[in-house]
Amino acid sequence: MDEIEHKYVEVSGVKLHVAEIGTGPTAVMFLHGFPEIWYTWRHQMIAAANAGYRAIAPDYSGYGLSDPPSEPEKASLLDFVDDLVAILDSLNIPKVFLVGKDFGSPVANFIALMHPKRVLGVVTLGVPFMPPRPPTHHNGLPEGFYISRWREPGRAEADFGRFDAKTVIRNIYILFSRSEIPIAAENQEIMDMVDSSRPLPPWFTEEDLAAYGALYEKSGFRTALQVPYRAMHKRVDIPDWKVEAPSLLIMGEEDYVLKFQGIEDYIRSGEVQKFVPNLETIFLPQGSHFVHEQFPDQVNQLIVTFLNSHVQSI
Repeated sequence: MDEIEHKYVEVSGVKLHVAEIGTGPTAVMFLHGFPEIWYTWRHQMIAAANAGYRAIAPDYSGYGLSDPPSEPEKASLLDFVDDLVAILDSLNIPKVFLVGKDFGSPVANFIALMHPKRVLGVVTLGVPFMPPRPPTHHNGLPEGFYISRWREPGRAEADFGRFDAKTVIRNIYILFSRSEIPIAAENQEIMDMVDSSRPLPPWFTEEDLAAYGALYEKSGFRTALQVPYRAMHKRVDIPDWKVEAPSLLIMGEEDYVLKFQGIEDYIRSGEVQKFVPNLETIFLPQGSHFVHEQFPDQVNQLIVTFLNSHVQSI
């Protein structure tokens, strides 16, 4: 980890943190989800650098070591897209491979849709490309569904506010590494779903938790609750919703996302390829929503193989 360097890039008056390792001619940008920050890619960044790539992992504005947006409650996924393209410009990276996890998946795909000439390939984990229509996969879920709770202004703030940042991250990692969709009982908050005696997943150490906790202690959860949860239904005007870049989707077989209505069939039936025609999908047995941290060696090999197979097309 000591070999990973850290720098700041100023975008529209906001300083954004970027972790970086490797000096190869081809860059790979890693895009985190929630509750993650750049650190979630520690294994993949080192593997990419060892394979001859320049690996960069930003913290989105309002996450980790990056400054918050000027108006966090108005932030959107497209604001993050603009920030990331500005980072590429600042670092003199004309073309890039994108690797996105969780809501980093739509961010990566939006960059590929809006700036196709700058994208060499897209790897997504945990969330497939979602079509440009109102989401239906949340239909029928109870009021205690975690996204419904976190979209409600003030609800998550009060829930999270009872604990320090480290405990919030601990509880979310435990909850979201299960195969069941996190749904609280009617008179229960999301944080109350995890007993304090329950251990962390074996692949997530106390050292990892401390790193996450320290970063979220700095940033808080204000922007993270806005993006993705309170901004996810904002209309996105993109003329052509087809990602032509070579793409790879990595899903854990035990990822709770597959329990959302219609999602697994959407992936396995090949319907997703209507929007991402050059897509390969790989399922990892026993893999959770955090498959890249749970099985880093397997995921690293898949990502590096993908990069190597498409870098010749530059």
